[in-house]
Amino acid sequence: MRAVIQRVSSAGVRIADGPPSAIGPGLLVLVGVARDDTGEDGAWLARKIASLRIFSDETGQMNRSVGEAGGDLLVVSQFTLHASVRKGARPSYNDAAPPEPARTLYEEFVRQLEAALGKPVATGQFGAMMQVSLVNDGPVTILIDTKSRE
Repeated sequence: MRAVIQRVSSAGVRIADGPPSAIGPGLLVLVGVARDDTGEDGAWLARKIASLRIFSDETGQMNRSVGEAGGDLLVVSQFTLHASVRKGARPSYNDAAPPEPARTLYEEFVRQLEAALGKPVATGQFGAMMQVSLVNDGPVTILIDTKSRE
């Protein structure tokens, strides 16, 4: 799995046929599932995101996790994180998981984040066209790939 984690002052997602999801201060997580991802990839990623110390403490140091800071999470599926541009100008998405296995792993990842944080996580709609908005705080943006564990 690949994730782009952004510390935000606010973030939201609009879906044509559904209600919008929005959060205040917290994390916007764009996540893509690869063909060879497993439940362990999602579990590791959920633990890592929940424990990232990227929120300021009382001294201004980034020493707090999103839970410790009282922040929220918005998770949006994004298969394009597995784009390959090795050949030509048109990205290939062959490394992205097919929709149904990706949906299963994405939904389990969201449940694992909720369990780690002890509260619901806002989401987009898997597979839908969405408009995502955010106010990046910092900016702080972190990329994580479960295959390299970094």
